[in-house]
Amino acid sequence: MAKSFDFIFDFAGPNAYLAHKVLPEFCARTGAVANYIPCLLGGIFKATGNRAPMLRYADAPAKLAYEQLEFTRFIAANKLNRFQFNPHFPVNSLLIMRGAVVAQQDGVFAAYVDAMFAAMWEGGLDLANADVASQALSNAGLDGPGLLGRASDQQVKDVLAANTDAAVARGTFGVPTFFVGDDIYFGKERLGQVAQALEAL
Repeated sequence: MAKSFDFIFDFAGPNAYLAHKVLPEFCARTGAVANYIPCLLGGIFKATGNRAPMLRYADAPAKLAYEQLEFTRFIAANKLNRFQFNPHFPVNSLLIMRGAVVAQQDGVFAAYVDAMFAAMWEGGLDLANADVASQALSNAGLDGPGLLGRASDQQVKDVLAANTDAAVARGTFGVPTFFVGDDIYFGKERLGQVAQALEAL
Protein backbone atom coordinates (compact mmCIF):
# COMPACT_ATOMS: atom_id res chain seq x y z
CA MET A 1 0.00 0.00 0.00
CA ALA A 2 1.40 3.41 -1.03
CA LYS A 3 2.26 5.97 1.60
CA SER A 4 -0.05 8.94 1.62
CA PHE A 5 -0.46 12.36 3.14
CA ASP A 6 -3.30 14.88 3.28
CA PHE A 7 -3.10 18.23 1.50
CA ILE A 8 -5.51 20.85 2.82
CA PHE A 9 -6.04 23.45 0.13
CA ASP A 10 -8.13 26.31 -1.21
CA PHE A 11 -7.65 27.86 -4.64
CA ALA A 12 -7.62 31.30 -2.99
CA GLY A 13 -4.17 30.75 -1.49
CA PRO A 14 -1.16 31.50 -3.71
CA ASN A 15 1.04 29.28 -1.57
CA ALA A 16 -1.41 26.44 -2.08
CA TYR A 17 -0.94 26.90 -5.83
CA LEU A 18 2.84 26.76 -5.45
CA ALA A 19 2.58 23.60 -3.35
CA HIS A 20 0.26 22.03 -5.92
CA LYS A 21 2.76 22.71 -8.68
CA VAL A 22 5.63 20.94 -6.90
CA LEU A 23 3.64 18.01 -5.54
CA PRO A 24 3.92 15.82 -8.67
CA GLU A 25 7.72 15.80 -8.40
CA PHE A 26 7.53 15.46 -4.62
CA CYS A 27 5.22 12.46 -4.86
CA ALA A 28 7.37 10.82 -7.53
CA ARG A 29 10.45 11.27 -5.36
CA THR A 30 8.88 10.05 -2.12
CA GLY A 31 6.64 7.37 -3.59
CA ALA A 32 3.72 8.91 -1.72
CA VAL A 33 0.20 9.82 -2.77
CA ALA A 34 -1.22 13.27 -2.02
CA ASN A 35 -4.80 13.20 -0.76
CA TYR A 36 -6.24 16.59 -1.75
CA ILE A 37 -8.90 17.83 0.68
CA PRO A 38 -10.84 20.92 -0.47
CA CYS A 39 -11.58 23.32 2.37
CA LEU A 40 -12.71 26.93 2.62
CA LEU A 41 -9.85 29.20 3.65
CA GLY A 42 -12.25 31.91 4.77
CA GLY A 43 -13.91 29.43 7.11
CA ILE A 44 -10.53 28.33 8.45
CA PHE A 45 -9.52 31.93 9.11
CA LYS A 46 -12.81 32.69 10.81
CA ALA A 47 -12.57 29.64 13.06
CA THR A 48 -8.95 30.19 14.05
CA GLY A 49 -8.58 33.98 14.10
CA ASN A 50 -5.87 33.79 11.45
CA ARG A 51 -5.40 36.32 8.64
CA ALA A 52 -3.55 36.55 5.36
CA PRO A 53 0.16 37.49 5.74
CA MET A 54 -0.33 40.96 4.21
CA LEU A 55 -2.73 41.71 7.05
CA ARG A 56 -1.04 39.67 9.77
CA TYR A 57 2.32 41.37 9.23
CA ALA A 58 1.03 44.82 8.29
CA ASP A 59 2.70 46.29 11.36
CA ALA A 60 5.93 44.35 10.82
CA PRO A 61 7.17 45.49 7.40
CA ALA A 62 10.48 43.63 7.65
CA LYS A 63 8.65 40.38 8.28
CA LEU A 64 6.24 41.02 5.41
CA ALA A 65 9.13 41.87 3.10
CA TYR A 66 10.87 38.62 4.05
CA GLU A 67 7.70 36.64 3.41
CA GLN A 68 7.57 38.15 -0.07
CA LEU A 69 11.28 37.44 -0.64
CA GLU A 70 10.87 33.80 0.34
CA PHE A 71 7.86 33.58 -1.96
CA THR A 72 9.82 34.83 -4.97
CA ARG A 73 12.75 32.56 -4.12
CA PHE A 74 10.47 29.52 -4.12
CA ILE A 75 9.06 30.49 -7.50
CA ALA A 76 12.54 30.93 -8.95
CA ALA A 77 13.94 27.74 -7.43
CA ASN A 78 11.11 25.67 -8.84
CA LYS A 79 10.88 27.52 -12.16
CA LEU A 80 7.19 28.32 -11.69
CA ASN A 81 7.35 31.02 -14.31
CA ARG A 82 3.65 30.95 -15.17
CA PHE A 83 2.69 32.34 -11.77
CA GLN A 84 1.19 35.81 -11.64
CA PHE A 85 -0.43 37.43 -8.66
CA ASN A 86 -4.18 37.58 -9.20
CA PRO A 87 -5.25 41.22 -9.68
CA HIS A 88 -8.62 40.43 -8.08
CA PHE A 89 -7.04 39.11 -4.85
CA PRO A 90 -8.52 38.29 -2.43
CA VAL A 91 -10.96 36.23 -4.48
CA ASN A 92 -14.03 34.74 -2.83
CA SER A 93 -13.46 31.03 -3.50
CA LEU A 94 -16.70 29.63 -2.09
CA LEU A 95 -18.22 28.76 -5.46
CA ILE A 96 -15.16 27.07 -6.94
CA MET A 97 -14.38 25.18 -3.73
CA ARG A 98 -17.90 23.78 -3.73
CA GLY A 99 -17.32 22.99 -7.39
CA ALA A 100 -14.26 21.00 -6.33
CA VAL A 101 -16.51 18.78 -4.21
CA VAL A 102 -18.76 18.22 -7.23
CA ALA A 103 -15.71 17.39 -9.34
CA GLN A 104 -14.62 14.80 -6.77
CA GLN A 105 -18.02 13.18 -6.94
CA ASP A 106 -17.95 13.19 -10.75
CA GLY A 107 -14.47 11.72 -11.08
CA VAL A 108 -12.88 14.78 -12.71
CA PHE A 109 -11.21 16.19 -9.61
CA ALA A 110 -7.60 16.26 -10.81
CA ALA A 111 -8.49 18.07 -14.03
CA TYR A 112 -10.71 20.49 -12.12
CA VAL A 113 -7.98 21.31 -9.61
CA ASP A 114 -5.43 21.92 -12.36
CA ALA A 115 -7.87 24.15 -14.25
CA MET A 116 -8.87 26.27 -11.27
CA PHE A 117 -5.36 26.75 -9.90
CA ALA A 118 -4.18 27.76 -13.38
CA ALA A 119 -7.09 30.14 -13.92
CA MET A 120 -6.51 31.75 -10.53
CA TRP A 121 -2.72 32.05 -10.41
CA GLU A 122 -1.68 31.91 -14.05
CA GLY A 123 -4.68 33.46 -15.80
CA GLY A 124 -5.48 36.07 -13.17
CA LEU A 125 -9.21 35.51 -13.52
CA ASP A 126 -11.95 36.66 -11.15
CA LEU A 127 -13.22 33.22 -10.23
CA ALA A 128 -15.78 34.59 -7.81
CA ASN A 129 -17.72 35.37 -10.99
CA ALA A 130 -19.68 32.23 -11.89
CA ASP A 131 -19.61 32.95 -15.63
CA VAL A 132 -15.85 33.47 -15.62
CA ALA A 133 -15.23 30.31 -13.61
CA SER A 134 -17.57 28.28 -15.78
CA GLN A 135 -15.86 29.46 -18.96
CA ALA A 136 -12.42 28.65 -17.53
CA LEU A 137 -13.58 25.10 -16.80
CA SER A 138 -15.12 24.74 -20.24
CA ASN A 139 -11.89 25.99 -21.81
CA ALA A 140 -10.11 23.17 -19.95
CA GLY A 141 -12.44 20.60 -21.48
CA LEU A 142 -14.72 20.25 -18.45
CA ASP A 143 -18.46 20.81 -18.08
CA GLY A 144 -18.28 24.19 -16.40
CA PRO A 145 -22.03 24.87 -16.22
CA GLY A 146 -22.75 21.35 -15.04
CA LEU A 147 -20.09 21.33 -12.32
CA LEU A 148 -20.82 24.77 -10.93
CA GLY A 149 -24.57 24.35 -11.40
CA ARG A 150 -24.55 21.75 -8.64
CA ALA A 151 -22.34 23.80 -6.32
CA SER A 152 -25.41 25.11 -4.52
CA ASP A 153 -26.73 21.62 -3.68
CA GLN A 154 -27.05 21.26 0.07
CA GLN A 155 -25.14 17.98 0.10
CA VAL A 156 -22.21 19.67 -1.63
CA LYS A 157 -22.29 22.59 0.80
CA ASP A 158 -22.32 20.14 3.70
CA VAL A 159 -19.28 18.24 2.43
CA LEU A 160 -17.18 21.40 2.07
CA ALA A 161 -18.27 22.64 5.50
CA ALA A 162 -17.47 19.26 7.05
CA ASN A 163 -14.05 19.18 5.38
CA THR A 164 -13.30 22.65 6.72
CA ASP A 165 -14.49 21.85 10.24
CA ALA A 166 -12.48 18.63 10.29
CA ALA A 167 -9.35 20.42 9.11
CA VAL A 168 -9.70 23.03 11.85
CA ALA A 169 -10.26 20.29 14.43
CA ARG A 170 -6.95 18.74 13.36
CA GLY A 171 -5.13 22.02 13.91
CA THR A 172 -5.28 23.66 10.48
CA PHE A 173 -5.07 27.47 10.51
CA GLY A 174 -4.14 28.20 6.88
CA VAL A 175 -3.16 26.69 3.54
CA PRO A 176 -1.26 24.80 2.41
CA THR A 177 -1.35 22.40 5.33
CA PHE A 178 -0.16 18.81 5.18
CA PHE A 179 -0.84 15.88 7.49
CA VAL A 180 1.17 12.69 7.71
CA GLY A 181 -1.05 10.66 9.98
CA ASP A 182 -1.90 13.01 12.82
CA ASP A 183 1.21 15.16 12.41
CA ILE A 184 0.65 18.63 10.97
CA TYR A 185 3.00 20.58 8.70
CA PHE A 186 2.10 24.10 7.60
CA GLY A 187 3.45 25.79 4.50
CA LYS A 188 5.16 24.76 1.30
CA GLU A 189 8.50 25.23 3.08
CA ARG A 190 7.69 22.20 5.27
CA LEU A 191 7.66 19.70 2.43
CA GLY A 192 11.14 18.56 3.43
CA GLN A 193 9.75 17.66 6.85
CA VAL A 194 6.79 15.93 5.19
CA ALA A 195 9.28 13.84 3.20
CA GLN A 196 11.12 12.87 6.38
CA ALA A 197 7.85 11.91 8.06
CA LEU A 198 6.86 9.77 5.08
CA GLU A 199 10.26 8.08 5.10
CA ALA A 200 9.76 7.21 8.77
CA LEU A 201 6.46 5.43 8.13
